[in-house]
Amino acid sequence: MTKSLISICIVIVLFFLIACSEQNWNNPYTADDAGKNILYTVFTERPKHLDPVQSYSSNEIQFTAQIYEPPLQYHYLKRPFELIPATAVEMPTVSFYDEAGNLLSADTPVANIAYSIYEISIKPGIYYQPHPAFVRSLNGDFLYHSLSQEALASIFTLSDFSQTSTRELIAEDYIYQIKRLAHPKLHSPIYELMADYIVGLREYATELKQVIQNYPLKDTFLDLRNHQLEGVLVVDKYTYRVKIKGKYPQFIYWLAMPFFAPIPWEADQFFSQSGLIQRNITLDWYPIGTGPYMLTENNPNLRMMLEKNPNFRDEYFPAEGMPEDEENGLLVDAGEKLPFIEKIVFTRERESIPRWNKFLQGYYDVSGIGSDSFDQAVQLVSQGEATVTDAMAEQGIRLETAVAVSTYYVGFNMLDPVVGGRNKEGRESARKLRQAISLAVDYEEFISIFANGRGIPAHSPISPGIAGYREGKEGINTIVYNWIKDQPRRKSIEVAKKLLAEAGYPNGIDQKTGAPLILYFDVTARSSEDRSKLDWMRKQFQKLNIQLIIRSTDYNRFQDKIRKGNAQIFEWGWNADYPDPENFLFLLYGPQSKVVNSGENAANYSNPEYDLLFEQMKNLENGTHRQQIIDRMIEILRYDSPWLWGYHPKDYGLYHSWYQNVKPNRLSNNNYKYFKIDAVQRAQKQREWNDPVLWPIILVVAIIVVGLVPAMVALRRREHSIGVRTFPS
Repeated sequence: MTKSLISICIVIVLFFLIACSEQNWNNPYTADDAGKNILYTVFTERPKHLDPVQSYSSNEIQFTAQIYEPPLQYHYLKRPFELIPATAVEMPTVSFYDEAGNLLSADTPVANIAYSIYEISIKPGIYYQPHPAFVRSLNGDFLYHSLSQEALASIFTLSDFSQTSTRELIAEDYIYQIKRLAHPKLHSPIYELMADYIVGLREYATELKQVIQNYPLKDTFLDLRNHQLEGVLVVDKYTYRVKIKGKYPQFIYWLAMPFFAPIPWEADQFFSQSGLIQRNITLDWYPIGTGPYMLTENNPNLRMMLEKNPNFRDEYFPAEGMPEDEENGLLVDAGEKLPFIEKIVFTRERESIPRWNKFLQGYYDVSGIGSDSFDQAVQLVSQGEATVTDAMAEQGIRLETAVAVSTYYVGFNMLDPVVGGRNKEGRESARKLRQAISLAVDYEEFISIFANGRGIPAHSPISPGIAGYREGKEGINTIVYNWIKDQPRRKSIEVAKKLLAEAGYPNGIDQKTGAPLILYFDVTARSSEDRSKLDWMRKQFQKLNIQLIIRSTDYNRFQDKIRKGNAQIFEWGWNADYPDPENFLFLLYGPQSKVVNSGENAANYSNPEYDLLFEQMKNLENGTHRQQIIDRMIEILRYDSPWLWGYHPKDYGLYHSWYQNVKPNRLSNNNYKYFKIDAVQRAQKQREWNDPVLWPIILVVAIIVVGLVPAMVALRRREHSIGVRTFPS
């Protein structure tokens, strides 16, 4: 018996040793994926929209930009950012015309240009990812466009369809998507802006709305091919034109965004079936594109997965870049076919600590740097230059930095009666209240404490590196700062208290009611380590004796509150879509109101002078005249203070040595196709860094064995004594 027990313990130990040799005990991935060409990364907020006509958030574009292909893209390596063809054969040609339709020269004054025509030709031989929407029966009918209840009984996700097919990309697909911008059921965030430019788009939206109202059934498919839009034209199978009102130089940038990616009508009809909609099988949940990757798993509470599109066209890693790119190893793969990575696994991680630990263990290939881990990861060397610590360097981890073309801000809902004001008197009171709060919230302190110095305080919406941004004395916000000894200094809290009293809230008390002033701050759901940021914000308001109540929710619910105007004060940010001041200044343009027109003006700010200047500025080329207009617009914004201007962040990212071809930027979002993973090196490092310590297990087993031996010996003696005992007759 004792020998049997010892044998069992030995077998258990051997089992653990064998299991360990096969795969690390703490490996969060399946053994089948070990050593494969897979990129592992994280996401924190679940996407709400994956339909390119509606999607406009950074947590969504990390997926959509890999799937959809607009005609243009940014050169991956060149700086400043340079637009190049994606699916287009070459850069679009632009022609200018007067009211009579006469062709004008490119240097014609803007006032004389009635409209512009962009002509885009796409490459032949580009095919969509495999998809059930394209499947036809033997007689040519679409197999899955009229699904019966019986057929739907076994369909729960898109992968449940047994057959897929594809077809070639054509010019009509790009026009179909432009028409979708005006679809009354889709509420595109850029519709209002594009309706000011694309000829006939506003009238087209009115027409479609009327058509839908006349439909007998709510779920009737609206085939946009049957409704003509004046501002678009198919020239031939691979060429189309877009007609723009006047001259709008920034339109070329929009052609590099998913809003102008192609959508095949077959997918629109397929996803319009009510039976699929009830199962959440929609274009907003299952994107379809010609890009390098396709979404094969959509479980936003746990994992999102992109896999290589087997039909992806021939595209190659760029052969030229900036002078330093060759030295940094970024041209090693010049001319190699893209993409390099077969699969991208996004795991949802709400907390930063497990995310950080898994990165250090080698189970995530890239990591941001939270304030808690900054000192562990980064050190400052000569002249303030940042580099990784020695411990990180020993692991082969490198630091990549970039100036983000972004701004983080706190906005006031201008429709709110307290912070926005209802009548003239109320608006004046609210303006002084906003100015007082702007003075009290110390973003220099915030950047120092929570961003480890990775950012600069914002004085306007425009970020550094964008035309219109001012540095030095001429760039300071004089409402909040004084210029002292060649640098901006925040005005004293006494100035803020004086403004608060003038607003009708002396010492934070409403002089009309005698009650304390209470304000509400809407934020997205926070992890435990972010609570200190919210406590800090409360303390900033407490400087003015204002009580700040935090209302936290998940990101999708937060977006709904902003869209409906139910937030009073809110925290948000903006990453530039294209390198032009318009892309920041339109965030406060009246017709872009979130509540009124579903635009991107989340503060619902409206100022007639600002709006008029915006309309003048947006069509101008960069130069002295445009800068003067921008300066006046910024002056108006600072006075009205619809935002706490927040700060412009600096991006820091940590990358393992096996993660290659990385050159960060915030404008080019379709970057995953350029990345490369050395899966063999990763597997080796994972084994080294996660080698289990076995001696405690062996020791425990040994203690158990040693402890059981005396008991088993005594038991055997007792059994033996019972077996030989004699009984009297």
